[in-house]
Amino acid sequence: LGSSGAGGGVAGKRAVTMASSSSRQKSREDYRRAMELEEARKAGLAPAALDEDGKEINPHIPQFMTTAPWYMQSDGPTLKHQRNWKKEVEDAEEAKEAAKGKDQWYQRGKKTFQATKYRKGACANCGAMTHKTKDCLERPRAKGAKWTNKNIAADEHIAEVRLGYDGKRDRWNGYDARDFAKVQQRYEKIESAKQEEAKKRELEEKFKDEGGGEGDGEGEFLLKDEEEAGFNKVEKRVRTTAGGATGSVRNLRIREDTAKYLLNLDVNSAHYDPKSRSMRADPNPDLPDSEKNFRGDAHLLREGEVQAWNRLVLHQGQLSGAGQGHHMQALPSQAEALYKEFKAKKEKVAAKSKTNVVDLYGNAARDDKIDQRLLVGQTERYVEYNRRGQVVKGEENRVASRYEEDVMVNNHTSVWGSWWHDGVWGYACCRQTMRNSYCTGQAERDEGNHGEAAGTAAREVAVGAGGDGRKMLKPRGAGEASASAGAAGYQGKQQTWGEHQEVALDEEKLKVALAKEGERVKARAERDERKR
Repeated sequence: LGSSGAGGGVAGKRAVTMASSSSRQKSREDYRRAMELEEARKAGLAPAALDEDGKEINPHIPQFMTTAPWYMQSDGPTLKHQRNWKKEVEDAEEAKEAAKGKDQWYQRGKKTFQATKYRKGACANCGAMTHKTKDCLERPRAKGAKWTNKNIAADEHIAEVRLGYDGKRDRWNGYDARDFAKVQQRYEKIESAKQEEAKKRELEEKFKDEGGGEGDGEGEFLLKDEEEAGFNKVEKRVRTTAGGATGSVRNLRIREDTAKYLLNLDVNSAHYDPKSRSMRADPNPDLPDSEKNFRGDAHLLREGEVQAWNRLVLHQGQLSGAGQGHHMQALPSQAEALYKEFKAKKEKVAAKSKTNVVDLYGNAARDDKIDQRLLVGQTERYVEYNRRGQVVKGEENRVASRYEEDVMVNNHTSVWGSWWHDGVWGYACCRQTMRNSYCTGQAERDEGNHGEAAGTAAREVAVGAGGDGRKMLKPRGAGEASASAGAAGYQGKQQTWGEHQEVALDEEKLKVALAKEGERVKARAERDERKR
């Protein structure tokens, strides 16, 4: 029996061991059921698992996070092992300290102990033990309490207030709302005094107006001067450096003045902003300035010191773009000094440039003009002329030119282009309008035909329409009298002012000259025909 009993005990222990191992290890069926339950929880078909505190566990959390370590001795899924235990302890201690010192603050002005004699280590000025001499807030004494041993100051109450990050930065920390009751009481007294004064004034006006009769009742609808003045006051938002502040700004327009929007009733005229009561553009730009009473609000920005300020801002912006500028609001005096220096340099450069241009090209507008003879230059060359302008002694100075100077052709005494008539150029000596024609003298000018007959006759001779082509031109008139008159009226090149000279023309030479001229004109006409 004993052996059987011992054998039965060993068998029972093995059975317990196997049962415990079987309980720890899941079978294939149990594992399949667990996986199906997990999928159902992820799909939302089954309720989520609960931890030890009864809180739901997100089914999407991985298994290695929900499974607790072996030393936690946890039977089911939990997240307790994932929490920061140290953080919770610190939060609890801070909450406890905050609850303890919630009603504590610095008790300003509270004294604790009043000493009768100076103590070692106390303030040498007032004798208090709670601060040093350099931190003493009392007036420096001629002889401190350390040497006089009199008027020892009491020790201050030092409170140790532990504050967190937010508490140190709380601007209302330590504020007692009961202190505001004094402010409320003060304003209530002021308001009650105002109401009493207003009521007293109202009673005085009422008793004063009782003797006026009932006929004065119509005046209660009229506005007083003080009330009417209130219409000119506009309440608006005024921007200040510390923020916005509501203030009263008076409207400077007089009620009798014409409103801006009535100056020009055209719908396409200047825009009027009714909110700000501003009209930037000129409503009547076509009227002269003497007839305008208003030229637009933006007109003020183009007058006075505004333009100088704009130039200063522009100059500072250009310097800032080049990396040499300064902040105008931070250094206004330095910015003004830099702008003045820039203007001085600019004026100096402009004056130098103007001087260089004047020195190079001269200035025709100045009063003290330089003599032209000085500009050409002075030499020791001597030239002497007679009364007719001929060089008697020396050599005449001629201006260098690509054309021959003072060379007259065909007996002309003036150059081509010295006469202009009805849009046609000609010679001033005979007033003929045909170039390279032979000069007919003064007779043609005196008759007033401006050389038209002579020009026609010359053309006829050139083309051969009037005879053999060698007929001499005759001035208008008949007989030798007109010919002699024309010859007598001719003034040669050497004639000077105030002299009369008779010139006789050589008929043979004249015929030869006319023949050459006819051939030349004919050759030119043939060349023109070939070009066509």
